[in-house]
Amino acid sequence: MLGIGGWEMVLILAVFLILFGPKKLPEFARGLGQSIKEFKKAGRDVVDEIQNAVDDHQPPHPPTAPPKALPEPPKTEPRVTTSFAEVVGDHNKTEPLATTSPVEVVGDHKG
Repeated sequence: MLGIGGWEMVLILAVFLILFGPKKLPEFARGLGQSIKEFKKAGRDVVDEIQNAVDDHQPPHPPTAPPKALPEPPKTEPRVTTSFAEVVGDHNKTEPLATTSPVEVVGDHKG
C-alpha cells in the first residue's frame, strides 16, 4: 500500500490528530471515504462510456429470416426411356470380335 509501513502510518495519523483535533478527524475520514467512492464511480462511468461507444460502432447482426420455400419445379412431359438391351444390343447374338487373319512374322524369327 504505497510503500508505507506500519510506523509511518501511525506517524501520519498522529500528525492529523494534532493538526485537526479529535473532533475533526471523523469528518475528515468521512470526506476522504466519500471522495474515494466518487472517484471509483467516475472510473466505472468512464469504462461504461467507452464500452457503449465500442458497442455502438459494431454493425448489428442482420436479422435471420425464415427460410424461403423452394419453388416448385416446372411441369414437364414424362421422358421416354430406353432399356439397356436396346442401347447395347442383343447380347444373345454371337458375333466375332475381329476377323481372323494370319499373323505375319516380321524379321528373322526362328522358333
